[in-house]
Amino acid sequence: MNKTVNINLAGIFFHIDEDAYLKLQRYLEAIKRSFTDSQGRSEIIADIEARIAELFNERVQNDKQVIRIKEVDEVISIMGQPEDYLVDDEIFEDDPHTSYSKKAAPSRKLFRDTDNSYIGGVSSGLAHYFGIDAIWIRLAWILLIFGAGTGILLYILLWILVPEAKTTAEKIMMTGEPVNISNIEKKIKDGFDSVTETVGDVAKNVSDSVSNAAKNIDVKKTGNSIKSSSRTFFDTIGDIIMFFFKVFAKFIGIILIITGAAAIIGLIIGLFSLGVANIMHIPGLDLVEIANAGETPIWLVSLLAFFAVGIPFFFLFYLGLKILINNLKSIGNIAKFTLLGLWLISIISLVIVGARQASEHAFEESFTEKTEMPITANDTINIKMVSHDNFNSDHYHHDRFKLAYNESGDKVLYSSNIDIIVKSTTDSIARIGIRKRADGRDYEKAIERAKNIDYNFEFKNNTLLLDSYLTTNPENKFSDQKVDVVLYLPENSVVYFNNSTKDNLNYRTYNGNIVSRDKVNHYLKILNDDTECLDCPIEEDEDFKIEVNASGIKINDNGLEIKADDTHLKIDEDGIKAESDAIKVNINSDGVKIESDN
Repeated sequence: MNKTVNINLAGIFFHIDEDAYLKLQRYLEAIKRSFTDSQGRSEIIADIEARIAELFNERVQNDKQVIRIKEVDEVISIMGQPEDYLVDDEIFEDDPHTSYSKKAAPSRKLFRDTDNSYIGGVSSGLAHYFGIDAIWIRLAWILLIFGAGTGILLYILLWILVPEAKTTAEKIMMTGEPVNISNIEKKIKDGFDSVTETVGDVAKNVSDSVSNAAKNIDVKKTGNSIKSSSRTFFDTIGDIIMFFFKVFAKFIGIILIITGAAAIIGLIIGLFSLGVANIMHIPGLDLVEIANAGETPIWLVSLLAFFAVGIPFFFLFYLGLKILINNLKSIGNIAKFTLLGLWLISIISLVIVGARQASEHAFEESFTEKTEMPITANDTINIKMVSHDNFNSDHYHHDRFKLAYNESGDKVLYSSNIDIIVKSTTDSIARIGIRKRADGRDYEKAIERAKNIDYNFEFKNNTLLLDSYLTTNPENKFSDQKVDVVLYLPENSVVYFNNSTKDNLNYRTYNGNIVSRDKVNHYLKILNDDTECLDCPIEEDEDFKIEVNASGIKINDNGLEIKADDTHLKIDEDGIKAESDAIKVNINSDGVKIESDN
């Protein structure tokens, strides 16, 4: 059973085994003795203790875990022994006999460098991380701000998420150097040198010379380590593969950051624009309200869509930052689960809104009004479509709805979704049926919307004038409103469809409809469930032609035949026959035969 000691190291409490505590105490006392005459001794010791506390904190899983000698030995191996750094200058001497264990250089960690900052230290921190001059990072921000316009938001996000390099250990990690006693001492002394006015330019030149010498030694050591016989060929290959893998991972992280940031910025701009448009009543937004048959507030749908789409892209952006930044500050479990819950609520709410919107089209009902027209058998009726200056017909999208103002100055919803259907009837008089159709979430709502459709026609001088549009109040919403004009015409009556009706007639005849759009601009005789074209052009059928018109002329494969009230002419393979009330002529292979009543 070992005794446990509670210690306060750099403001952090730890439970430590008594043997480990004694070893740690001896180690710290040895460090203090080694810096007895050093400038900035108290700052060096404080930063060393802070770094040791940080390393202990990484190895402690919970507050009750006890630090043992094993953890103390690991920390000492990282920090180094104080006797290796008794003399400052020995660190920078090019002494081939210097002996201390080599370790792989640690990777840089991203911090904000506020010591060399203009705003928040993001640019200088990124410069340390990528090993380039900060001026290039700042030029990139300028391009992003004035180019794509995403630089401001991205800078703010990095400012919030990337921690500031406050301690000496964090500043050393930012440059990619190992955090040990030597580098902590060097960093603090460099700080003292930078603020000491007495040393002036001479001290600065000496510091630069020492720094350059250190860099040269690092390069030399790196070259020696590559050439060292202790490294095998396969180790080198493995390092190369890992290098390219890390580069590829960083590239993926950059793509994720750009994609996530662009999507979030686009969503924010879209949400803001929609809010401004709604407040200012910008034209075009009314159509969105009309299509919203479920009457869910537009701002609520927009907000739900923003969270449903934006939250996944935020985590995509955050994942890219995690790939690029090893020590990225976590947003915390509370924030993660809050965003996840908000996303699930948004998805469920959008499904409910979509179901409610779809339910508004669950039922289609119709309402028909029939009116008699003074058209009987042997009469001729002309059909025309009438347009309106305020309502433009859309020949390509009949079901498209638009907003306009009627003659009274009221806002109305209109559409050119008008179909003409022609049927024959044995009744003695013609009739017209106006069938209005609309959708609704139930039978009553659908019928109500159908009855609220306004459609007009006029019969004048045997001409039927049909409106080329229907109108309804915007409160009825877009509910697939349409009008079927059904004409019941007596048999043997004649109908003429003006070219203006072509887009409202069907492509073909079906289900009792006996007139298609290719029959416009022709006189059609109504038969029993069929029509007879009285002035259609000759129809081609392989090697012969047939033409039938109002004069009684027929041309077919048998020949030519002309009939009138008192004459008859027939030309075929048997010859020529002509008859009238007074004379008959027959010309054939036997000769000419003429007969007369006189």
